[in-house]
Amino acid sequence: MKWQGRRQSSNVEDRRGQSGPRSGGGFGGISPMLLIPLVKMLFSKKGLIVVGIVVLFSVVTGYNPLNLFSNFLGGGPIQTESSNYQPTEKDEELAQFSTTILASTEDVWNQLLTNYREPTLVLFTGSVASACGAASSATGPFYCPGDEKLYLDLSFFDEMERKMNAPGDFAQAYVIAHEVGHHVQKIMGISDKMQQLRSQLSETEYNKFSVRLELQADYFAGVWAHHSQQMTHMMESGDLEEALNAANAIGDDRLQKQATGRVVPDSFTHGTSAQRMRWFKKGFESGDVSQGDTFNANPL
Repeated sequence: MKWQGRRQSSNVEDRRGQSGPRSGGGFGGISPMLLIPLVKMLFSKKGLIVVGIVVLFSVVTGYNPLNLFSNFLGGGPIQTESSNYQPTEKDEELAQFSTTILASTEDVWNQLLTNYREPTLVLFTGSVASACGAASSATGPFYCPGDEKLYLDLSFFDEMERKMNAPGDFAQAYVIAHEVGHHVQKIMGISDKMQQLRSQLSETEYNKFSVRLELQADYFAGVWAHHSQQMTHMMESGDLEEALNAANAIGDDRLQKQATGRVVPDSFTHGTSAQRMRWFKKGFESGDVSQGDTFNANPL
């Protein structure tokens, strides 16, 4: 890929080297004896009203009520601990690459969708907290619709090359574009519909819809690649094959076969290797958002 020297997105949170959340100064050094009347107040009739107001305030504003509680007691807001993390030269190059690909997705989707909201890319190491809960690097890259952020530990790219035999910068770009595809689904209201289905279906039935959701994200990744190539000509010979190889490497059937020696289709959540390759390639060839209705496609 010819990505060097191109625009990098500013929608990035670099949390590399940070550990999980902690409270700044605990309860601000307050004596446990002083907490007794406070607890009694909170559980009184007036106290419950106050708690209700605080909860309503947090829902409307998005402000963490724990920060308010900590500040009330004299402590600072909830913070994250920083380690002595020092990124390598390779890490920095991967970070620049990722922000460049994110910028490319912004250029494409702003052109294709009139109501597009640019997501934020969160770079982390080890573990991270999101609106969807805590996650470790073992989870792999993911998108959280609750905060509209993409989460990526750059070490995943190394795993793609070493453990999945899916090397190449365009394979890495496909991963980012796939997660952005989930953001597109959020904007279109598809993610919200999926969330409603979760409580209405059995796990097996929901998995079938999950597969279609993931394949659509693959399709949208292909749509991005189509328009990005028209706009910037970043792709070089062999790049498309890198993306297809990556899609093949992370198919449910292949991953299950490698892990357990057998394949259980009812437990698929992302689609087979063949399906993932097919939908990415279809998106790349058409570049048409409207042709990515995986939910009504038969067969997949």
